[in-house]
Amino acid sequence: MPTAARLFAAIAFAVMGFIAALIGKPLLPEGTQATWFSPCAAFFGAVVGWSVMGGLVGRGYRAALESGLRTGVTQIFWTILSISIYQMVIKSLDRAYRGITEAVLGIFDNAFNYLTLMLDVTLIAWLIIGSILAGWLAEWASKRWR
Repeated sequence: MPTAARLFAAIAFAVMGFIAALIGKPLLPEGTQATWFSPCAAFFGAVVGWSVMGGLVGRGYRAALESGLRTGVTQIFWTILSISIYQMVIKSLDRAYRGITEAVLGIFDNAFNYLTLMLDVTLIAWLIIGSILAGWLAEWASKRWR
């Protein structure tokens, strides 16, 4: 059911994901085509903000902190998984894999590589602070518009 809290959560996590992608782009290897990286992160931010955080509001600001972090981790998971699958498809079209098993394992290899690239203090700080702020904003909207 659409609520103001779900809308605010979707917008807040979309903005958080977009900014995180902008912070993370310079960390990618030289020559990486990342034109769709920010919209992808914003899309998954909106989806998990609406579905995950939107359903967890109304329990107070302390619970919103935890729910915001949970939603942020969910957003990171889906964003990295989708980017890894996309990279696997691109490599598959270049015939980089010998079989489907190697291609599926390539998804996890790509995901691990992206996670290691994300080990940057600025990016991690933004993901934590942004997730908490987005959770609190959704909780505020929940209390403001019942």
